[in-house]
Amino acid sequence: MAATALPPLPQQFKSIQHHLRTAQELDKREPVVAYYCRLYAMQTGMKIDSKTPECRKFLSKLMDQLEAMKKQFGDNEAITQEIVGSAHVENYALKMFLYADNEDRAGQFHKNMIKSFYTASLLIDVLTVFGELSEENAQHRKYARWKAAYIHNCLKNGETPQPGPIGMEGESFADVEREEAGSSSLHSGTTQPTSSSTYEANNIPTSNYTGIHIPPGAHAPANTPAEVPHNTGVTSNTIQPAPQNIPLVDPSLYSAQSAGEVRLTPEDFARAQKYCKYAGSALQYEDVSTAVQNLQKALKLLITGRE
Repeated sequence: MAATALPPLPQQFKSIQHHLRTAQELDKREPVVAYYCRLYAMQTGMKIDSKTPECRKFLSKLMDQLEAMKKQFGDNEAITQEIVGSAHVENYALKMFLYADNEDRAGQFHKNMIKSFYTASLLIDVLTVFGELSEENAQHRKYARWKAAYIHNCLKNGETPQPGPIGMEGESFADVEREEAGSSSLHSGTTQPTSSSTYEANNIPTSNYTGIHIPPGAHAPANTPAEVPHNTGVTSNTIQPAPQNIPLVDPSLYSAQSAGEVRLTPEDFARAQKYCKYAGSALQYEDVSTAVQNLQKALKLLITGRE
């Protein structure tokens, strides 16, 4: 994207600098997510200070970036339809979260997994563009922020982190933020990351753990593309799509009969729409199994009025 370069970030907008950095890093790989990162930064900045001249100038240039992206990707439903955009951002955020969680549970502690936890928390912030966070996503954000700080501080102090969920104690997130802030420049409109925000998702849990629930359709597919960071000593390999176990279509759907005249409530329509949203987003990641499961749930709800 030939984006308009942003002026220096006003001090008042320090809280959104990491979201803007994430947008820059994702411009080529995930332009939809990058767009909503900027939209979040724009909305948040407007609430912080829209009157100071330097803030107005910054927000004006940021708005130019958003308009340019909207024009460039105007035929993308994830840009034009919020419900599709919400599903896209949510899936990407949870994909990063679950990669980091998988690495954490395996005892593989490195800067890349810390950054994935950290970025996942930022992208869950971005979901507030679409409304109030669900309880599950709020828990994911809290856990991701804590894990990033905890593992970062352990490695910094020469300690071995404990894998998996443990009692969440107070951890300073300042060091993580400072390190991330120093990895790129917002002033020039270009990004110079110290390492790639990359991941390879395999054997990722898709159900409940320690009270944190993963929504259906939100887990990472096994064939998530990856770029191996230069400082790991690992060579990059093309990841082949993993065989998928496609669930059988529920035979009861063939003979499902509505009990009289089914009266669907607005909540029923919302739930069915959400299942379809998850199915569509899962297909973007070639996750056929999850798409089929969610489409079946939507169909059953619409036919019978029950889940």
